[in-house]
Amino acid sequence: MQFRGWLGMSSLIVASAVYGAGDPEAGQAQSLTCAACHGEDGATGIDPTYPNLAGQNERYLFRQLQLIQSNERNILLMTGQLLGKSEQDLADLAAYYASLPGKVSQASGDDQAITKAQGIYRGGILAKGVAACTACHSPVGGGNAPAGFPSLSGQSAAYTVAQLTDYREGRRATDEEYGGVMRDVAERLTDGEIAGLADYLQGLH
Repeated sequence: MQFRGWLGMSSLIVASAVYGAGDPEAGQAQSLTCAACHGEDGATGIDPTYPNLAGQNERYLFRQLQLIQSNERNILLMTGQLLGKSEQDLADLAAYYASLPGKVSQASGDDQAITKAQGIYRGGILAKGVAACTACHSPVGGGNAPAGFPSLSGQSAAYTVAQLTDYREGRRATDEEYGGVMRDVAERLTDGEIAGLADYLQGLH
């Protein structure tokens, strides 16, 4: 896979406005069924491979809900939950979960593993052409809300492993509008590097 470049992402950042049309109160009313899997607080899901939604930026959440609803991002359990929901319904859900406090967790690796993962996150891997994660997700993992780049701080390690692996194996391609950068980065990472990064991000805040 060829590197898809940063030009497309830069253009998107300039052209995109911050998404903020959702109503958190309306979203809360719709979130009752979501809580069955993601927890009432949006951060204590019943399965570690389910994402923490609390505190995620609104633009990213709204876009992912759109992609899941259209089956461009294929998550069968989610698709059924979004049947019949309008664009405003999705916006309200995104606004609600964005309004909740994000989860703070801890990494479980030893100092050597955490230091290695931190080096990848902050500086990339020059020898393999892996870009630094901070370029899109910020030094503290908070993401970039105006651009729609997700927050990674406190995210479940199991979920992050699954997503990076799916990007690497081509099972997830929802980065197309960002120039395919996630697939380009992930395809250069080993299983061990993915696991280390995921653990580090779980504890990053």
